[in-house]
Amino acid sequence: MSKEIAVAAQTKVSSDNDGPASSQLIGTRIGRENLSDALPPHESYEGRHRYDPGATWTVEEEKRVVRKTDLLLLSWLCVMFFGLQLDRSNLSNATADNLLADLGLTTDDYNNGTTIQLLAFLAAEFPVQFLTKRYGFKYVLPTMMVLWSTVSWAQAWMHNRTSFYITRALIGACEGGFIPGVILFATYFYKSKELSVRLACFWSTLNVARVISALLAAGILEMRGIRGHSGWFWLFLLEGLLTFVIGVISFLYLPHSPTNTKGFIFRNPWYTEREEVIMTNRILRDDPAKGLTALKEPATFADIKAAWSDSSMWGLYFIGLVAYIPASPVQGYLTLSLKRLGFSRFDSNMLTIPSAALQILTMLALAYSSEFFNERTFHCVFGAFWSLPLLAALLTIPDGGREWSRFSLITLISGYPYFHPIVSAWISENTFDVKKRAITAATYNVIVQIGSLISSQIYRSYDSPYYKQGNKVLISVCALSVVVFLVQREWLRVLNRRKERVWKTMSVDERLEYQNDNVAREKDGNKRLDFRFRY
Repeated sequence: MSKEIAVAAQTKVSSDNDGPASSQLIGTRIGRENLSDALPPHESYEGRHRYDPGATWTVEEEKRVVRKTDLLLLSWLCVMFFGLQLDRSNLSNATADNLLADLGLTTDDYNNGTTIQLLAFLAAEFPVQFLTKRYGFKYVLPTMMVLWSTVSWAQAWMHNRTSFYITRALIGACEGGFIPGVILFATYFYKSKELSVRLACFWSTLNVARVISALLAAGILEMRGIRGHSGWFWLFLLEGLLTFVIGVISFLYLPHSPTNTKGFIFRNPWYTEREEVIMTNRILRDDPAKGLTALKEPATFADIKAAWSDSSMWGLYFIGLVAYIPASPVQGYLTLSLKRLGFSRFDSNMLTIPSAALQILTMLALAYSSEFFNERTFHCVFGAFWSLPLLAALLTIPDGGREWSRFSLITLISGYPYFHPIVSAWISENTFDVKKRAITAATYNVIVQIGSLISSQIYRSYDSPYYKQGNKVLISVCALSVVVFLVQREWLRVLNRRKERVWKTMSVDERLEYQNDNVAREKDGNKRLDFRFRY
């Protein structure tokens, strides 16, 4: 059964001067099953003064609001994501300039540095979610950027294993929680159906950053010898300072909420009063749970308990653990692998670009298709299955020579359709409660990083240069992830059928009374009988 049913549909044709003659008026709600429209948002909700249950608007008016949001908000969030990836990928680029030899590191030390970074990253995830809910995204997210970029340019003065480990830990601690924080912030501006494509744009930005970072690295690393410094010294210094500037501008740019967008750079609001009404009511009619709490209302340990005890999320958490492991070691060792295949420092960096460009195309296509067909599971299965035959080919290709064949396989694996945006949107739309959503997103991201932690130890020095043992592990995990997706889909279908059986036994009056119970709707969340999980 569809999650969306006609609760109180009303449409009519407008011939007003301010809209097309055949524009369909919307906004009186073809609504979700989960709530009654008669219930207003909580008094602390930032957009309550724009709440209007009788408001209508044309499709074109809503499209203009979405386009303005894409231009003003999405574009800058992508710039912030660009800064994140720039400081995450420069370590891989630096390995092409003999970073390991200069610091006296082995590849196992390199793996340990990645592990330390991820552990610090994990430790910061939940504290950051509490901070964003307490002080707001406008202040917390830019502060994080300024902090990690400071550490990033300070990496230029690393001189041994200890300093390498310390900077890895600090960068991880400063970056932890940034991605789920940005995702949660975006949910206040976009409807559920619009989210997966926007998240795909975020992660496409990460791949754009991989391309630009490779181009920058190819040039900056040629500065080796200037003032007696290595090329990686200038790489860390210049890219870190660039991200620092982005962080400072973000303080002045980001809005507080959809109805509070004035700031130092924008002296006037982003939206007109009419557009704020459209923005507020379209979001609430798509997801009324967003009106239950204030944007800055702190999360509690009860919200953590609710997120962790929700069995509908357990499969998605496990997906986060295993689904991204198969391609991670291949991506992480891309530059090192290219150097071992005999390519020069410049060529090794330039040859990372095709995989990044490929992933942009495959990820956007997959996200758009998922939104168009309103389907999650089989799109993610396609993304997971992509790597399976390629890993098998990488395992069986004969040793020695065949550099371009091996490069092609590595590129195709690294450019797989990244389905993380779909799963992130999937979790958001199945969570219901906003505070719980923050914890659920953070939990999922923590588990994804645990998966990254595992993947960072799969390629070991004793198994180099072709990592046959490691590739066997990756093939097994890839097959497991496909199975987990299918099991999760069936579990959500079981939960929906259980709700449907009870819902059908209720009379119309009982259903209306149930939907108008304001206390129960906040307490029950996605366990409500009129809420249907998407899969």
